[in-house]
Amino acid sequence: MKLVLTGGQTVGPFFHVGLDRMIVSDLASGANGPAIALSGTILDGDGKPIPDALLEIWQANAQGRYAHPEDLQNKPLDPGFRGFGRVATDPHGRFALRTIKPGAVPGLDAAKQAPHINVSLFMRGQLMHLRTRIYFADEPANASDPVLALVDPARRQTLLAQPDGAAAYRWDIFMQGPRETVFLSFPKHRGVWA
Repeated sequence: MKLVLTGGQTVGPFFHVGLDRMIVSDLASGANGPAIALSGTILDGDGKPIPDALLEIWQANAQGRYAHPEDLQNKPLDPGFRGFGRVATDPHGRFALRTIKPGAVPGLDAAKQAPHINVSLFMRGQLMHLRTRIYFADEPANASDPVLALVDPARRQTLLAQPDGAAAYRWDIFMQGPRETVFLSFPKHRGVWA
């Protein structure tokens, strides 16, 4: 038998086929805290929408505590808030979800991190998911956030969701180009949440 090598294969496009039943785009129903709408578009290096991407979000509740057994902070858990969501882009690269505005969480050396939402991004052509964060442009605590402080000031705006009406924010993801979104890499530290 002769072995034949085949070409490499990138991930997807399969998100709309295999994961539709696992979409969780409303985290706010039944949760305590101010509900917000978050929407945006994912664009490739040519500025064209990416129609088959998937975003997973992970965030703290309104008090700043994650719904995870390793988060041992002395803050209340919210039984109505799971802290995890998953949303796919539509044929025009758009996504939308409802959640609550998260509270501040501790970072290394007990430095408070500004309210933020952790994002993992999956799409065709990406062998590994990308990680980033959504901060809120109207949040005063951004000025002292230790992670934002590590980002080049000229690029920080790529992590800031802009107010877009009452209790609504818009945050677009640019995969390449002059407005490319900052993607992050975090070391794992026990007891400190990304």
